[in-house]
Amino acid sequence: MSFNVVTFSVFLALLLLVTVMGFVASRWRRAADGDQLDEWALGGRTFGPLITWVLLGGDLYSAYTLIAIPAALFSMGAFGFYAIPNAVVLYALGFLFLPKLVSLAHRKGYVTLTDFVNDRFRSRPLSLAITITGLLATMPYLALQLVGLEVVLGALGIGGTAAGNWFLRDLPLLLAFGILAAYTYSSGLRAPALIAFVKDALVYIVVIAAVIYIPIKLGGFDSIFDAASKALADKPTTPKSGDPAVAVDPSVYMTLALGSGMAFFLYPHAITGVFASRGAKTVRRNMSLLPLYTVLLGLVALLGIMALAADIKPRDGNPQYAVPQLLAEMFPSWLTGVAFAAIAMSALVPAAIMAIAAGNLVSRNIYRTYSRRPVTAKRETLVSKIVSVLVKAGALAFVLTLDAKAAVNFQLLGGIWILQTLPTVLLGLFTNRLTSKCALMTGLLAGVAYGTWAAYGVKSATGGPFGGSTATPFFLSSPTYIAISALVLNCVIVAAGSLLARIFRTTKQPAPTEAAPPVGEPAGHSAG
Repeated sequence: MSFNVVTFSVFLALLLLVTVMGFVASRWRRAADGDQLDEWALGGRTFGPLITWVLLGGDLYSAYTLIAIPAALFSMGAFGFYAIPNAVVLYALGFLFLPKLVSLAHRKGYVTLTDFVNDRFRSRPLSLAITITGLLATMPYLALQLVGLEVVLGALGIGGTAAGNWFLRDLPLLLAFGILAAYTYSSGLRAPALIAFVKDALVYIVVIAAVIYIPIKLGGFDSIFDAASKALADKPTTPKSGDPAVAVDPSVYMTLALGSGMAFFLYPHAITGVFASRGAKTVRRNMSLLPLYTVLLGLVALLGIMALAADIKPRDGNPQYAVPQLLAEMFPSWLTGVAFAAIAMSALVPAAIMAIAAGNLVSRNIYRTYSRRPVTAKRETLVSKIVSVLVKAGALAFVLTLDAKAAVNFQLLGGIWILQTLPTVLLGLFTNRLTSKCALMTGLLAGVAYGTWAAYGVKSATGGPFGGSTATPFFLSSPTYIAISALVLNCVIVAAGSLLARIFRTTKQPAPTEAAPPVGEPAGHSAG
């Protein structure tokens, strides 16, 4: 794509608007004592239904989602619609356990999911394992948001392979990173919460315009689906090795939708958005209303079909450019600028939340827990702020030194890992029987080890390891999402180990509603 002055001017004006909003947000709904981690990282836990709705929507439907889901349909056809049943699973599971978890978080001061695990099981090794898993799963997810932003900048003609030398290629992304880091450090969770209002409004405007305007230009949906079918028929019948789905198989489709849905609210950034809500009632309302975003996601996915019908030839053969190029060819220049700004904001909002969540894990569950000196609330918040900048810098270095495919593969691996924390969370919330902390730790480690080993065995297009996230496990005859087969192994170990522990009466755990010392704080430490 060539540089367009009108498109760039609209894009830049909207980005400057949300940048100002990001810094102004530091004074929005702020309490007198801004040094508390609750204030900076969770917005004071005062977000009502509307703010929580746009915040979680901004977290769920990121720039990479808006680019990758249509790209999957562009590459593989209807298989890319797995994201729709995935959303059904995640909202149902969220409705089941999030209200209870949020009630406990408000009563006991949880900031992270590790706080709950630490309070429930009183096991430092298990809590540390949950913390490290969360951090490792978040980093590549954050990198993917920067990949999405890089695609938008490249489509604008001001970054990526569109630029000549390395400095011009990376400068726009470096500037965007600096702005993101600055207003996140200053305003905390309030910045992405406020920006999410503008982001959601623009995304809805762009998507609704696209599904009305583009079909008119392409001769209607009948013509679109006919042309897309012919285009797909001309593609290779078997996806290349290294694609997110190794084979278009029903078992892959079902397990990928199921596993992705079960994993989402285990991610630290998702929990951060949930814990910022006013209470359990707010969360229940949001689990009922968030499916509206699934309708939007379905419309976004159709853009991949439209790109096929329009015979879009993605730059460098990268299907991630299919949607940006489609919008640039079909929309007037000013609307293209709005669309690109909406996608860029869809990168900035979740990236900020992810960085805050990673900072919380390090400051609350590593620094405070293992510090030999009392940690004040001000110091804890400062550490979280600093770490939020460092993890963004790490994600930026990842994007600048590795190709986008590596970021995708590591994110798929992160999804496998984070799902292995599900037994600990659900069993800790709902039962006192299968709750042997030794069994939970063993199951988690076994699930992570098996999942990593299975993913290592999936060959990429170049023959290297970690080429995808689907494989045929030793106990099944059909290919499945590796996270699900690892979770099955995890649950078997937890059930067997907990049963043995109960038989021999080797464990006795406190109920989640019993009194506990301050969360994340070792004995003798000041609460600040």
